[in-house]
Amino acid sequence: MRGISDAEVSSSTAATTSSSSSSGSFAILQNYPLISAFVAFAIAQLIKFFTTWYKEKRWDAKQLIGSGGMPSSHSATVTALAVAIGFHEGFSGSIFATAMIFACVVMYDAFGVRLHAGRQAEVLNQIVYELPAEHPLADTRPLRELLGHTPTQVVAGAILGLATASIAHLISKL
Repeated sequence: MRGISDAEVSSSTAATTSSSSSSGSFAILQNYPLISAFVAFAIAQLIKFFTTWYKEKRWDAKQLIGSGGMPSSHSATVTALAVAIGFHEGFSGSIFATAMIFACVVMYDAFGVRLHAGRQAEVLNQIVYELPAEHPLADTRPLRELLGHTPTQVVAGAILGLATASIAHLISKL
């Protein structure tokens, strides 16, 4: 039985690398899970942007990149990524399992830790607001209060992510 020489391995690796790098600049545009995640994020942020305009009759560009609000762009992004990986690689594989656990951790953090951190920021801002003007902390910049999400916002983001990945999957099959 003949073994594979180092030269053959090196030659095979070089051929694979050169063939994949020749289309590498456009390969990212064909990465269906990555595109699904980006599209879900963009849709969630646009929904927040237009919802703010509808409710408050003002344009707020911060809504395009900010966290918090309805729907959760974090949930939409990680759910779209996990579902797209499931469609692309199979729902029984370890890559899907990893993506799904990652999605669950991000969503738990969004309505757990970050939601409570935002509520603490509200209380701290109120305390600082009530300090006398001569107090050293009276001029402290307010903390960001909109950090996390309610469970409804997280679920809405997850549904948006699921829908985005499913539609992208159907489009990729055309």
